[in-house]
Amino acid sequence: MSWLDQLFAASSHKQELIAADSALPGRDTEITVPGDHLVLHTPMRGRPEADGSYANGGIGAFDGRLSAVILAGGCFWGIEEIFWQVPGVYTTAVGYAGGHTPNPTYEETCTARTGHTESALVVFDPAVIDLEGILKIFWESHDPTQEMRQGNDIGTQYRSEVYTLSDEDAAIVAQSAAKFQSALDAAGEGRIATEIKPLQAAGDGRFYYAEDYHQQYLAKNPHGYRCHAATGISYPA
Repeated sequence: MSWLDQLFAASSHKQELIAADSALPGRDTEITVPGDHLVLHTPMRGRPEADGSYANGGIGAFDGRLSAVILAGGCFWGIEEIFWQVPGVYTTAVGYAGGHTPNPTYEETCTARTGHTESALVVFDPAVIDLEGILKIFWESHDPTQEMRQGNDIGTQYRSEVYTLSDEDAAIVAQSAAKFQSALDAAGEGRIATEIKPLQAAGDGRFYYAEDYHQQYLAKNPHGYRCHAATGISYPA
């Protein structure tokens, strides 16, 4: 838990989602996105449109054979690290999604006044690993029954979310969640609190790339902080 989290953890407002009209104003200027992934050596952002804008909520256009999903399951450092090691994953990046403040900073997100959750973009080749395979790892890597927190990390920025780039993928995620819920029920665990929706319906519909020092943070700082408050329940075969 960072010093910012420790500073704000005692405040109950950190667990209450802020309304759009009360969110911090943010800024028009985007955070500069590094060119290539430190570990995978692939672009972290897709191609821009002819007018210079980035489709898919700011992610851009990747090769047509690739798919993408945005996952939030606690501190984004650890979630990203898990997925860049998965065979079939083309690239990953950390950022902020599901909120209302344009181009938020990490410090702003930690105040719970942007509405964003710490998220990891996962771009993958479905010929190697499909979306359900990605989700199996996601469900098993955090505790989706915890609301507005993961372990000792408390706040709306740690809430569990899955944001997709299509309605069809959102339906697959919902089916996967129901499948994992059956395993949780059998083990006497709680209900999944994960919000599942297309990215365009989440907050302002954008994925904002985080600052450079957060990207592949645990490759730069191998002994850095990880929080995996998993349930220990396996995803059904």
